[in-house]
Amino acid sequence: MQDWIAPVVAGVLALVALGHAVALVRVRSRNDRARADAQAELAVLRDQVAALERRTDRPKPSPEASFVITDLGREQRPEQADAEPATTIGTALFADLVLRETVVKAASLAHGVRRALDAETRNRIRFEMKREVKRARKQRRSDTREARREWEARQRATVDEEGSAA
Repeated sequence: MQDWIAPVVAGVLALVALGHAVALVRVRSRNDRARADAQAELAVLRDQVAALERRTDRPKPSPEASFVITDLGREQRPEQADAEPATTIGTALFADLVLRETVVKAASLAHGVRRALDAETRNRIRFEMKREVKRARKQRRSDTREARREWEARQRATVDEEGSAA
């Protein structure tokens, strides 16, 4: 009666192995297709990069087109007249220096504007303005009181002088 268990178990194991083999073949073919697609896409991207490099290749600058950094604005002493000549730099380096300086200035301006527009900074400014307005009002009231006291004192002095003269 138990003679049938061994062949059934062997058959089930064979079916499981066959299922795994089919799944493995499917996964492998899917991976092969994905790899082929990736290689085709890589070839297209390489062609695009090569085209971009060809477009951005520029001829070397001619020696006539260079910029000279001098000591403009500084008075040159006679003993320095025969000193070393001004430094000459190429156009690419000059453009790089100018662009780098411009980018740094723009970045610092953007950072300052961003900090100035920050909610915490605006609240601090608002608080300081209110405090300054209160201080100015208090000072004006105090000045007005003082001016009124002086005016009243002059009025009393004028009345006393008129009364004593009569």
